[in-house]
Amino acid sequence: MQVRDWNGFRYLLAIQRGRTLAVAARTLGVDNTTVARRLKTMEESFGGPLFQRGGDGTLSLTPKGQAVAQQAELIERHVLLLENNPGTEPGALTGTVRITSIPIIVNRLLLPEIHVLLDQFPGLQLELLPESSNLSLTRREADLALRLARPKTGGTQIKARRIADLDYAEYASAIYTPEEVETLPWITYDDAMAHVPQARWIAKTAKDENVTLANVKVRDGESLFEAVRTGLGRSLLPVRVADRDKRLARVRSANASPILSRELWLLGHRDQLKLPHIKVVVSWINVILAQPGSAQ
Repeated sequence: MQVRDWNGFRYLLAIQRGRTLAVAARTLGVDNTTVARRLKTMEESFGGPLFQRGGDGTLSLTPKGQAVAQQAELIERHVLLLENNPGTEPGALTGTVRITSIPIIVNRLLLPEIHVLLDQFPGLQLELLPESSNLSLTRREADLALRLARPKTGGTQIKARRIADLDYAEYASAIYTPEEVETLPWITYDDAMAHVPQARWIAKTAKDENVTLANVKVRDGESLFEAVRTGLGRSLLPVRVADRDKRLARVRSANASPILSRELWLLGHRDQLKLPHIKVVVSWINVILAQPGSAQ
């Protein structure tokens, strides 16, 4: 198999996301034998195993497989972005798009993928606005917004669509052993953010398990991420963010169900969503954030 064979990468990503050959086969609409044959071909091409089988029978990427999967995801995003914008002339597309969301989404999910968009549409200008408070779309403080709840305001001028569920799990710094993690305090949000689902879950769990809270509280998820990474305690973090950072480790099994999920909503002004440069950016956001099965 040549590296340029996109179909091979599709099979690898389906196995990674489904964690079994059977789930990958259902996703791709083929039989298990075809998936196994494709995987064998890819492993021969890349010179070693790409997956290892766990005690529960699920498949997880080897270090070599992780490197290949990262490249496969990049190819996938380029392909999907082109497929979702047929006939768009990259060189002719210009304009500025202002995107706002909470800092952890802007810094950890959007910024690492921005090259996928700008490589194909170099005439675009993006302004990323990491704000914990909600900027107004009706007052044109931003063109697009990503928010962790269904909007309650905006009226008929604002179109909102749920694009994904953001799962949360328990994490601690990878420097700690499992035994040490159990003694770590919980890091939570300050009183102004005590209403968010993560803060409520932490407060209840700490009380039920008679575990202390850390002497530091934070205002947003980005600060929480850094506090956990530096070893100040344990907390809930978005799986899609924390699993990418080798300095962090899940406290529970990586195969365990998420502790909680929050809906991720994309908002835009109805009139602006018709503009070509806005449509391309919306497509890019869908490609990098939307998950299989998410509401459309």
